Amino acid sequence: MPMRYLSLIFLSLIILRFSTIVFAEEASPRKSIFIEDFEQGIDRWEIFDPKTWAIEEHGLGKSFAITRRESEYQPKVRSPLHIALVKEIQVGDFEITFKVKSTKNTGNHRDCCIFFNYQDPTHFYYVHLGAKPDPASGQIMIVNGEPRRPLTTNDKIVPWSESWHTVKLVRKLSTGQIAVYFDDMKQPQMEVSDKTFGSGRIGIGSFDDMDAFDDIQIFDR
Repeated sequence: MPMRYLSLIFLSLIILRFSTIVFAEEASPRKSIFIEDFEQGIDRWEIFDPKTWAIEEHGLGKSFAITRRESEYQPKVRSPLHIALVKEIQVGDFEITFKVKSTKNTGNHRDCCIFFNYQDPTHFYYVHLGAKPDPASGQIMIVNGEPRRPLTTNDKIVPWSESWHTVKLVRKLSTGQIAVYFDDMKQPQMEVSDKTFGSGRIGIGSFDDMDAFDDIQIFDR
């Protein structure tokens, strides 16, 4: 066989091998580190005001629901009132997905929150998925020893309805990326870069609204 054909075959094998390695890395599965469907209760959750949360039925089996808008939890600085944190997880890079249903039609005040890189009650991030965005609603927020403030200037309306919705949040410490998705898992609802807080706790809740949560999964990225 002529040398030029052997060279082409050898080059093709190298390209094929490299492509296989790259594809395998890109297709490698994320590591799931937490799964919750609430069928076994809420023992894995730290709830800041247990009187405002309960296990309820909302069409997906048992769900974890905020049962009233008022709360006895009074944060030291202005920040959400309804917080439930996973007890056993502290991560830096992660992805969380879950189902959420707004259980009370409060119009433009409908919201749910995702808490992450949580250090303590006055140092954490949260995503506020408020129906009508303004500087205090519908933004990615930071609480850093003072009342919450927005990191984004989002103007996209969060399309709440009476149905269940799918939410995803992606966090990467190396780039500071914070990206949140609402139903559309390809195009972020909002996105920002910030490196203030590193590894911390993760949770769900609301500023002062009523929601049900289900099918939560956290991946270590």
